Amino acid sequence: MKIHSTAIIEGNVDIHETVEVGPNVIIRGNVEIKEGTRIQAGVIIEGNVKIGKNNVIFPYVTIGLPPQDYAYKGEESWVTVGDNNVIREYANIHRATGEGKATVIGNNNYIMGFVHLAHNVRVGSHVIIVNAAGLAGYVEVEDHAYISGLVGVHQFVRIGSYAIVGGVSAVSQDVPPYVLVRGVPASVYGLNLVGLRRKGFSNERIRVIRDAFRILYQKGLPTSRALDEIKKAYPENPDIKHFVEFIENSKRGIIKKVGSG
Repeated sequence: MKIHSTAIIEGNVDIHETVEVGPNVIIRGNVEIKEGTRIQAGVIIEGNVKIGKNNVIFPYVTIGLPPQDYAYKGEESWVTVGDNNVIREYANIHRATGEGKATVIGNNNYIMGFVHLAHNVRVGSHVIIVNAAGLAGYVEVEDHAYISGLVGVHQFVRIGSYAIVGGVSAVSQDVPPYVLVRGVPASVYGLNLVGLRRKGFSNERIRVIRDAFRILYQKGLPTSRALDEIKKAYPENPDIKHFVEFIENSKRGIIKKVGSG
């Protein structure tokens, strides 16, 4: 085990023998870190934290500190980080509010510098979150989403799979899967076509998604009627099923305004 002599490790800490711990790292509490993870200088990991395999945690990241939430009263809560994540300098991931609750980060994510992931946030897998984006409490981000730099996401908002949020945007309602939003407040500017193609979506898959997008955003229908039309047109398509169910399950409502320019 490669643990620098200046690292401080206290409490019920279980670190796999292949983990590397850099200088001035503090690991304190009920912490498990699995094989192959590298923790660079000045990182603080505190509280109830589980970190998976082969993560790279860059200098001065903090994981597991108490949430910035008046509702938090010191209850036992968690941060769980999966495998193969890159977490860049000064990012912070706070533990959850609520007894036994967790802030959860999946696998194969790239979380850039100064990103803030607040209490009870849930990030899927293959997600990119760019510098200084801030996700408020209870935000959920589905797989393969892309959140650009300096974005602010309101609490309880959901970002759908394969969606992209443009830089310096303010997101206060749900972002449906596959779409591109940007602006203050965020508006819809079409589909994330570049992202879909990069992820291997065929022209036919994109055509079907584009048709569903057109029904929802360009026909002027109320959302419920648009969804009925989409379901009737594509009753068995898995991409469309996810698109529809995401919208039907929205509690804050989806971003419906279409931007121009």
